[in-house]
Parts: sequence; structure tokens; C-alpha cells
Amino acid sequence: MTLPDNVLQTARLTLTPPVLADFEESAALWGDPVVMRHMGGEGLTRTASWAGFLRSVGSWALLGYGGWVVRERASGRFVGEAGFTDFKRDITPALGDDPEAGWVLAPWSHGQGFAAEAVAAMLAWGDARFDGARTVCMINLGNAPSLRLASRMGYTEFARSTFRGDEVVLLQRPAPGRQSG
Repeated sequence: MTLPDNVLQTARLTLTPPVLADFEESAALWGDPVVMRHMGGEGLTRTASWAGFLRSVGSWALLGYGGWVVRERASGRFVGEAGFTDFKRDITPALGDDPEAGWVLAPWSHGQGFAAEAVAAMLAWGDARFDGARTVCMINLGNAPSLRLASRMGYTEFARSTFRGDEVVLLQRPAPGRQSG
């Protein structure tokens, strides 16, 4: 069976664009204060989770890329979310129009290599589609696991800034075959 080009499979994971049936698990993820400790410290309300969910769905429609729901292939269990979008963040320096990568996983899945597997798959997908664009990401300075993962995936720091009162690291990953500058 051939999968749509926006459905990704790895050895252990399936990444799919979000559908309405994914919302409850997504809202639970974003509502978890443990998950949000490096993104404002408080879990999101259902209303805020819904807005983020709609942004992910809408990103696919408007930009041709967006967030994926990450599930364990063997069980179908919800692992988290990963993907690209353009958040239009009010931050200096500006991130521009380059796709912004992000990932967030449920606490039960931490330490099992799922994040690296999902991020590697999404980056390979983006490398084949972004026509030479770099990708960027913003990670809270205190989120050492995500900073290590970003580094392993080829992201390098280009600035530090403050976003919503938190110190953040701005990172970039050049498109394949290009040097960062």
C-alpha cells in the first residue's frame, strides 16, 4: 500500500497530519504542565489547545506543511507531535519565513529515542520539499534534551533572545548542500 506523501513511517512510528479524532490526545498533551515546563510552565487550556490544533491543520492547507501526530506503529499509542510551521513569532531577531521545526512528546515516551526518530523523519521530508530553505527552531535555554537533539540533527545556534519572558536559543539548519552563514 502506498501512503500519501505527507504520511511518514519509521521503524517504530507513524506521523500523520492531524485529524479531528486526534484532538483529545493533543489537548491532553498540551494541557500537561510537565510537557509545558519549558514552554511557559503551565498547561494550555482546551481553548488554547484547540487554537494550536487548528493552526497545525491550517498550516497544511495554506503552506503545504504542518505538524504531524506521532503514534507508535505497533500499538497506535499517541506519542506526541512534531512538524513544521510558520508561527509568525514576534521575536528579535525575526525567524523570517523559513519553516520552523518543533517537537513535543508525551512524558511516557521520553528517553526511548522516539523524538530523534520522528525529527529525523520530518527533516528528511522537509529536505526533499523546501527547495533550499533553511529550517529554524526556538528552544528554551533550560530544555537540555531538546537542545541536544537539535544539535544532533544539524541545528546550530545563531542567536539568543527572550520569548514570553523565557530565555530561548534560536537555531538554524541549512538546507542540504548549503552552508550556514
